[in-house]
Amino acid sequence: MDSLTFVGTATTILRLGSFTVLTDPNFLHRGQRAYLGKGLWSRRLTEPSLQPSELPPLDLILLSHLHGDHFDRIARRDLDHSVPLVTTEAGARRLGRHGFQAQGLPTWERSVTAKGEETLTVESVPGIHARGLMGVLLPPVMGSIVEHRVAGKVRRRLYLGGDTLTGTHLDEIHRRHPDIDLAVVHLGGTSVLFHTVTMDAAQGVDFLRRVQPARALPVHYDDYRVFRSPLRDFVTELARSGLPVPIRTPGRGETVDLDDAWG
Repeated sequence: MDSLTFVGTATTILRLGSFTVLTDPNFLHRGQRAYLGKGLWSRRLTEPSLQPSELPPLDLILLSHLHGDHFDRIARRDLDHSVPLVTTEAGARRLGRHGFQAQGLPTWERSVTAKGEETLTVESVPGIHARGLMGVLLPPVMGSIVEHRVAGKVRRRLYLGGDTLTGTHLDEIHRRHPDIDLAVVHLGGTSVLFHTVTMDAAQGVDFLRRVQPARALPVHYDDYRVFRSPLRDFVTELARSGLPVPIRTPGRGETVDLDDAWG
């Protein structure tokens, strides 16, 4: 069974065939603070559904960017440093200094993991965390196309948006990948120094309009004080838009079967 388990924030466990992938590992407890850079912190409001010691054996760690609410001090200390980790070039340089087997992907480049007839490909796609001066201050971010193949045939193609804003860069992703089975959408309307640096409800709907995935699953919407746009606003905005994109909104610790039909 292919599945996605929602741990909290943007942390998920993906099971695709025989591969198990951990995304954006954030294990801080409720009340602890995530460091966001430039002297900025935000306190966590929620509790993740598990800790590193409770993870299944992993084939890959996939990190959209090196930010305190996506890769924290618990992850750095307790994750298995020998598990391959794919992230941005900047993130890989820093994590390599901490002993992780980190590979940095330039935009549109790919990393391939093989098991017998199965392959798991991660392709780095453009992401914009912020625009203007704030875009310079925040760490580089990437989205990821995750493609699972068996004997050369594509079984499933996912798009993990990362902390990107919506915009025309998504149109090129759709042109190259018009048949995305599932988009994992980072929301929250995060506000830092009066700048919105993750998508709010309206941007999230525009993201889906541009990417046109078959299905979508929102994450990253209520875990920190800097998140300003609740999940209910996105659900309402999507219903109002009339876009025919089914969504699932799992609770923390809940596993979604990706083989099920979503209505």
